[in-house]
Amino acid sequence: MWIMEQLGRLFIAVHGKVPMHQVACSTGYENICFETEQNVAVVTLNRPNRRNALSLDLMLELLDCLDGIGKNSELRAVILAAAGKVFSSGHDLSAMVGKDINEYRRTFDVCCELMTKIQSIPQPVIAEVQGVATAAGCQLVATCDLAIAVEEASFGTPGVRIGLFCTTPMVALSRAIGRKRALEMLLTGDMIPAATAADWGLINKVVPAASLHEETRALARRIAQASPVTLAIGKQAFYTQIDLDQPKAYAYAKEIMTMNSMAADAQEGISAFLEKRPACWVGK
Repeated sequence: MWIMEQLGRLFIAVHGKVPMHQVACSTGYENICFETEQNVAVVTLNRPNRRNALSLDLMLELLDCLDGIGKNSELRAVILAAAGKVFSSGHDLSAMVGKDINEYRRTFDVCCELMTKIQSIPQPVIAEVQGVATAAGCQLVATCDLAIAVEEASFGTPGVRIGLFCTTPMVALSRAIGRKRALEMLLTGDMIPAATAADWGLINKVVPAASLHEETRALARRIAQASPVTLAIGKQAFYTQIDLDQPKAYAYAKEIMTMNSMAADAQEGISAFLEKRPACWVGK
């Protein structure tokens, strides 16, 4: 199970804050930037001139980056950010005209693989939404484990208006906000503001633009204080049980909690609580 894969290759980390307007990267990627801030990974979509559209190349780079992060036990949380004024406009429509069926299938195969990867790596992923997120960009936000957005952000699935229904975004969206609200967005293509997105459960919190950077990092740091193996177990367990009926969910959850109780970090954490001292995690 990946939750126990704490060893593996270390992913190359590039330190230093990347301004939102910056487009030059030194990570070996052309469409994203990767950096670390202590034990938090920050991945930035870096096609602001294309509204951070999810081209095939960008998605493949993001998959590779997340795969590396997932294998790095030193990293405890991930922030997914975007350069420029738009978080992501979804799939790159300029690459969606006149293709054959295999090319379209390849695009959506990689997209689905990317969304699955976000939820399958051990570390919680936080979307830092500084602007508009539409179609597959909205899907990206809905897929992330947590999301914080600025007051000016807005969200939508407008594919119905151009003859391409947002079918794959529908999967993440309906699971995040429920049937009726998802269908309203999908069938009308209307945008919803950040406040509504928070009320509906698409995002966790709305903050002023000036506070976005610090708010996401404060959340990431708070998460990173926990045992990495406990975070990994908990994240996997959440996504496994969420679609099970209640008896099956409890049957699964009790087995996971039993095994978790035997972990070194669980024993350390319980002992530290009883002894009123800070826990010392070993990641096992």
